Amino acid sequence: MLPKSEIPILQGPMLGASTPDMVVAASLAGGIGSLGAAGYAPGALTEAITGIRQRVGGKPFLINLFVLEPARPDAAALANAMRQLAPWRAELGLAEQAIPNKWAEDFAAQFDVLVETAPPIASFTFGILSAEQCARLKARGIAVVGTATTVAEARAWAEIGADAICASGFESGGHRGTFLKPVEESLVGVVSLVPAIRAATGLPVIAAGGIMEGRSIAAMLQLGAEAVQMGTAFLLAEESAISAPWRAELKGKDADATRLTRAFSGRYARGLENRFLREMADKEIPPYPIQNALTQELRAASARAGRSEMLSLWAGQGVHAIREGRTTDLVRIFWDEARAAMRDTLARFDP
Repeated sequence: MLPKSEIPILQGPMLGASTPDMVVAASLAGGIGSLGAAGYAPGALTEAITGIRQRVGGKPFLINLFVLEPARPDAAALANAMRQLAPWRAELGLAEQAIPNKWAEDFAAQFDVLVETAPPIASFTFGILSAEQCARLKARGIAVVGTATTVAEARAWAEIGADAICASGFESGGHRGTFLKPVEESLVGVVSLVPAIRAATGLPVIAAGGIMEGRSIAAMLQLGAEAVQMGTAFLLAEESAISAPWRAELKGKDADATRLTRAFSGRYARGLENRFLREMADKEIPPYPIQNALTQELRAASARAGRSEMLSLWAGQGVHAIREGRTTDLVRIFWDEARAAMRDTLARFDP
């Protein structure tokens, strides 16, 4: 069963943006805080889960991981990717590219940490667990949430025993969670996805994608969602870990400012358009996590230099409605707006 919260809002688990402080603030406000933990080494993950649990006082929180197989890069593709990045590195004064010591954290080791530490909720994206893995988590009292971008993916999660589905519409910022078909065949809007997944699986559905204020929350709940997941809406929160140039770029953007790209990580993700995204659009990009690891130093150097043109500026549709503030205040404001929107709708059509 999915643990209940006072407010049906999950602060989205954004790797590189969500922090333990943000998670704690969202949970203490009555929502569910979520930590994007795919980049955490096992020891750091244990520490983060233990620390959050001590601070939230029994309230639910969520840990999100990427389901990844060990990377086995093709030598020719790797060499080509490094050649393509060389001019960008030179522009920032970086040394010649070195092959990273590791491509990504070991998912199997991270999974063992989840089983050992037993956070209340664990969610997964980029792939799907086995039925045995799902059973191990549930035996420890962990609610399992699978990310789905299509009805078929939601059914696959239901079949292995997931407790709930995060319906990630094409509006969502950051990486696409698609794992059955190509991304181009899996771009379903959240308005269509939520009721379709609910009807197909009968499981609780968490709506994600372009949800930035109370009216959108109200709409998703009316469509049958158990809760909403809001990521971009918290990027400018005080507890967010994003860099100064990323923060600056998020402000004042139009509703159509985001694009899907593989340029930064090798996996399709939605973010603000910039020079790197445009100029790398027609290049051959190795898959995630190869490209992601190769561009990590470049992106970090761009942030340090205060330059946004080489940063992965992840953001979802609806970025024009982003606002600043404390996570605690934002959770409560969003829920107050949602309740007001529902009352307003009833008043308009049932006076």
